[in-house]
Amino acid sequence: MCRRLLSEKVILAWILKHCLEEFRNYTIEEIAWKYIDNHLQISAVPVHPPIFQQESSPLIWGIAGEDVTPAEGRVAYDIRFKASVPISGRPAQFIINVEAQNDFYPGYPLIKRGIYYCGRMISSQYGREFVRSHYENIKKVYSIWICTNPPKKRRNSITRYCIAEENLVGMAQEYPRNYNLMTAVIICLGRPFSRQTPDVLKLLNVLLAENIPPEEKYHILSSEFSIEITSQLKKEVSLMCNLSERIERKGIRKGMRRGRRLGKIQGAISVYHDFHLPEQKILQNLEEKFHLTPEEARQYLNQYKVPTR
Repeated sequence: MCRRLLSEKVILAWILKHCLEEFRNYTIEEIAWKYIDNHLQISAVPVHPPIFQQESSPLIWGIAGEDVTPAEGRVAYDIRFKASVPISGRPAQFIINVEAQNDFYPGYPLIKRGIYYCGRMISSQYGREFVRSHYENIKKVYSIWICTNPPKKRRNSITRYCIAEENLVGMAQEYPRNYNLMTAVIICLGRPFSRQTPDVLKLLNVLLAENIPPEEKYHILSSEFSIEITSQLKKEVSLMCNLSERIERKGIRKGMRRGRRLGKIQGAISVYHDFHLPEQKILQNLEEKFHLTPEEARQYLNQYKVPTR
């Protein structure tokens, strides 16, 4: 659902304007309807299900949604597309990847994955954007990661990682367009935010928030960010809010069931102690009655042990 919402062209335009230096001098409308590529290229694993594959839909399908090599296997992108703007009188084209990430600590540094995605988007251009030794045709790539549940110290922050020139000896200078070819951006959301919080962070916080009703989201997006609430956007926001509510209700029911089960186990242990059953017999009863492993039965017994009266 995050992917569908973020695929709206006007939302992508906000991200590009505030996170990519090449787009800062253009309006949201120019970026959305003039500089983001509209050419539809559906990959083997599409960004959206077939129901959304319509030319009239303002969603981004972009270029191939995945890269495959025999050595590296399959890499799927959430959203991947082309965009171009005139720079110094000449058109500059970019390949952009946007990812929605809930877990900031997935077992590896997230920025490394972002840089890896950049590397794959660079190397996969061979045979598509350039052939043989025509490296001058390599397009700059961006991998933008939107983290919805970052650690407290990273909340409401935007961090950019790029290639920079550093002179170790001498004062040689190269055109940035020849070396600054890959940039990873990590956007960390978080509420509450202050007046100093950039608008793009406020927008994404509202758009992806699970506890804001759809009607309130429509009002904020329209009044504060001048975003037209199309039927497509309404549908996506409504689906996401409904999904969040269902997940929350399911979690509450699951928690209640788990609480009842824990209460029953604790009550049984208390009764067994009242009857002065030997510890081994209590463990055996717990395993049989509640279908526990010996390790689980031992853990519950240690946790709910009642002192002998």
